[in-house]
Amino acid sequence: MAVEEEGLRVFQSVKIKIGEAKNIPPYPGPNKMRDCYCTVNLDQEEVFRTKIVEKSLCPFYGEDFYCEIPRSFRHLSFYIFDRDVFRRDSSIGKVAVKKEDLQKYHGKDTWFQLQPVSADSEVQGKVHVELRLSEVITDNGVVCIKLATRVLECQGLPIVNGQCDPYAAVSLLGPTRSEAKKTKVKRKTNNPQFDEVFYFEVTRPPSYTRRHFDVEEEDVDKMALRLVDLWNASNLKFGDEFLGEVRIPLKVLAHSRLHDAWYFLQPRDNGSKSEKPDDLGSLRLNIVYTEDHVFPSESYSPLRDLLLRSASSEPVSASAAHILGEVCREKQEAAIPLVRLFLHYGEIVPFLSAIAQAEVNRTQDPNTIFRGNSLTSKCIDETMKLAGMHYLQVTLKPIIDEICADHKPCEIDPVKLKESENLETNKENLRQYVDRIFAVITKSGVSCPTVMCDIFSSLRESATKRFQDPDVRYTAVSSFIFLRFFAPAILSPNLFQLRPHHPDPFTSRTLTLISKTIQTLGSLAKSKSANFKESFMASFYDFFNDQKYADAVKNFLDLISSSGKWDQKSIETPIMLKEGFMIKRAQGRNRFGMKNFKKRWFRLTNHEFTYHKSKGNTKGENALCSIPIENILAVERLEEESFKMKNMFQVIQPERALYIQANNCVEARDWIDILTKVSQCNRKRLSTYHPSAYLNGHWLCCKVSSDNAPGCTPCTAGLPANIQLDVDGDRETERIFSLFSTYTAKLVKMQEACGSKSVYDGPEQEEYSSFIIDDPQETYKTLKQIVTAVRTLEQEHAQYKRDKFRKTKYGSQEHPIGDKNFQCYIRQQLESSTYSI
Repeated sequence: MAVEEEGLRVFQSVKIKIGEAKNIPPYPGPNKMRDCYCTVNLDQEEVFRTKIVEKSLCPFYGEDFYCEIPRSFRHLSFYIFDRDVFRRDSSIGKVAVKKEDLQKYHGKDTWFQLQPVSADSEVQGKVHVELRLSEVITDNGVVCIKLATRVLECQGLPIVNGQCDPYAAVSLLGPTRSEAKKTKVKRKTNNPQFDEVFYFEVTRPPSYTRRHFDVEEEDVDKMALRLVDLWNASNLKFGDEFLGEVRIPLKVLAHSRLHDAWYFLQPRDNGSKSEKPDDLGSLRLNIVYTEDHVFPSESYSPLRDLLLRSASSEPVSASAAHILGEVCREKQEAAIPLVRLFLHYGEIVPFLSAIAQAEVNRTQDPNTIFRGNSLTSKCIDETMKLAGMHYLQVTLKPIIDEICADHKPCEIDPVKLKESENLETNKENLRQYVDRIFAVITKSGVSCPTVMCDIFSSLRESATKRFQDPDVRYTAVSSFIFLRFFAPAILSPNLFQLRPHHPDPFTSRTLTLISKTIQTLGSLAKSKSANFKESFMASFYDFFNDQKYADAVKNFLDLISSSGKWDQKSIETPIMLKEGFMIKRAQGRNRFGMKNFKKRWFRLTNHEFTYHKSKGNTKGENALCSIPIENILAVERLEEESFKMKNMFQVIQPERALYIQANNCVEARDWIDILTKVSQCNRKRLSTYHPSAYLNGHWLCCKVSSDNAPGCTPCTAGLPANIQLDVDGDRETERIFSLFSTYTAKLVKMQEACGSKSVYDGPEQEEYSSFIIDDPQETYKTLKQIVTAVRTLEQEHAQYKRDKFRKTKYGSQEHPIGDKNFQCYIRQQLESSTYSI
């Protein structure tokens, strides 16, 4: 979801690897061990939670999390919690990284010291305040200056224990006084509208004497206004909770008698400092935060057209896409946006065929075909991940779920065997798992996505023409489908969306043994035993030394490399797309039915959207409600004012709308996106909708009383109907531009290499040997076009920043006072302006 900024869309995303924690303080009881988990938060809102690691003070998580960030935020925070089955889980410590500091840690493994979690420091949100100095004439004719403080509203306050009942306390602080006044409490909202005015006297009438005050006349410059937002807990036992404060020195009124601005709420000055941060341990994280500023489509035409011509470039090594792979530090950097761009424009098969053909021509030994980390292999990996995700769901998810649930012992290494385990029993357990997974894979050829079949067909053809080895037509395909697709998905199911978390060590070991065996079965290697370093694996593989396994693999590979025969293969098979707990509002099917909110387990397949009373109750006949996909007319956000609840959306059907609350903003966005995608082709989709609920006899948005009145707001723009390939072509081109811009020095060096190769007919210079350049003149032409396109986009970005700097007001709603990110931006603009002068 992009944020619109005057003709420009801003996308934010973050990829996080949560590694491990070290030296967590021991539990005060006799056991001392803790059961810890880690959460990822946007400010105070939790968007991800790891599994619980039991009985450890150095828990290892090894979990990856990726999300598109759908809103603005100030901190990316990580909390370590200790599970307590009897009461609320207790927080041990936190890591809070400011948005402006994220680039410091970009892509690096970093150890962060855990900081204490204090109610005084857990703040978020902003407040709109207006200050005005007014002269007032008293009854005896003396002029007295009063300060009018208007508290208009707050936005984005945290929700504490499921509710937020805020009020604002306003104090005027000075050398001689501390007066406090309070607004009314606003119930059940974290975006309260106060609009209350308070008056403070800031100069004393002469009638007062020194006896009453330490100073005869107060110095306005020494005074400050403190505005403290508090949460009314509605609970006398615990009292009110601190939500944040703002201190505004009255110096802001030195040049103007009116000050109107937004402020970010700040932690309390005297926050708890009793615990030393070093005592709480540390957390290892790898954070990759990306912010894409995407211009209108026409801005990218020159670069996009140049990239899309890559498949037809002669030679392909002179193409813009291949050059990107040459200049990037890692091929993966180039592969991700290239694959998404070519998939979006339907050019992925010609492009991959061209670069694969070039790689095959450079390969000397058929046994090493597609085994390196080349641009070809990385691009095909990425294509399989995108196009084949639901293929994996259908094929592997049921058996992977069973393995994770059953916990059958499968260890076959005699050294690692536990005393209570039997080696032969374990071998039989493992053999059964391998047999079942092998069977579901080799029988799944008819479900393999068409785009993957087309790619495999091209790989097979290129390899067969290049080498005489009869097996190369199989190994060229198996090196991808088994080695880089099925085996990694079995080994790390969480990375392929087959499991929500990294498996526990016991299950992970079982999956490792299965993955090794499946990888070897699929490789069709002539000497199977040589594939295993461990003797116990070589002996276990004797179970599978049967020609039927090799025949099954070859039949499967023949089927999936037969191009274009199996379009829409899995249309009749229900594919589980997403599931999880959410809160739904009862639909009130009868006139006096209850319309309360209840927690339910939701499940979406490509056939229907259902909810169930509990997680285990997911068979179609037991669903409390089942909505066929063809009955979904629109999926839209629901305005928070409807029920005073955040992260709500509505699934609109012919007769009624189902109102649902997701757990957080990321989950809400994911559900809306996937429900919209899967229902995009429905013929009766709505063009308008009601952004608020129908309550108390009328629609809250347009006040119309008829419950079946047409919508008052246009539906949001449609998304591609293909569930698997929701790609924004302009965003991917912007990412490719950013890579070219980052590696400009390498582009220049590659131009020099082209000149060197063209002029000198001798051995290439060592400093240029890292580049693949088959045709120096054609490569140089492409490089020149790339540099021209990149410079034009750089100028457009620079102009946008200058315009934004000129128009933006510090203290506006978009950039409140206290926004360190914006302050850094202002400093950079001032420095660049000075430099340009």
